[in-house]
Amino acid sequence: MHIALVSLFPELIQGALSYGVLGRALEREIASVDCFDPRAYATDLHRTVDDRPYGGGPGMVGTPEPWAAAIDAAQSFVPAGLPRIHLSAQGERFDQCIARELAALSGFVLVASRYEGLDQRVLDARIDREISVGDYILSGGEFAALAVIDAVVRLLPGALGDERSSVEESFSGARLDWPHYTRPIEWQGRSVPRVLQGGNHAAIDRWRLREAVGRTWLRRPDLLQLGSKFGRGLSTSESQLLDEYLAEREVEKNG
Repeated sequence: MHIALVSLFPELIQGALSYGVLGRALEREIASVDCFDPRAYATDLHRTVDDRPYGGGPGMVGTPEPWAAAIDAAQSFVPAGLPRIHLSAQGERFDQCIARELAALSGFVLVASRYEGLDQRVLDARIDREISVGDYILSGGEFAALAVIDAVVRLLPGALGDERSSVEESFSGARLDWPHYTRPIEWQGRSVPRVLQGGNHAAIDRWRLREAVGRTWLRRPDLLQLGSKFGRGLSTSESQLLDEYLAEREVEKNG
């Protein structure tokens, strides 16, 4: 996969790309990320890439020429016909469905603007899609771009040490993940659940499903609703496990 990122801070991006799953995937050439700095395409002495907004108001707006030129250069780096995506608070909400959609492509262009964003004419002429990583404001799109890149690259074949990791996790099955434990068995008076200490895999699978359904009901009930994007209703067995989970919590609550 070839990813081209337009950013005023390529050093920030390149530094973050060196670590963890993402760093190993790039090292093994499962994916590549190249950065394109709009300043390199500015033609004036001061390499200007933003200016005051027409109509007044605070902040600065990315100027058309250097940003459009950087996007064009980034587009030439990836195969033809792939989407040019702007990270923006006005975009559609990024989620695991979009991550899987992008992971199925051979690449894409990400544009990380800053301040008040880009001149609308650039968006109209050079952007195919806008994505938001959440309902909050960042100073720039770089951290949002890194979140998108990480979420997508880890879905690529060979990126993870165990391919089950990208399946058995939150949102992959319209359920949040179950709790995880490791050594030691006892820590500060808290124990690993007994079912996980044995070798009964059927019992372990049942416990994990029960915990996943229960955690989803408590924290993200929308995922259990048929009308939501991820949502799917509870099966008969899941409903029984949820009843069991809630009954156990009530017992714990009442001592």
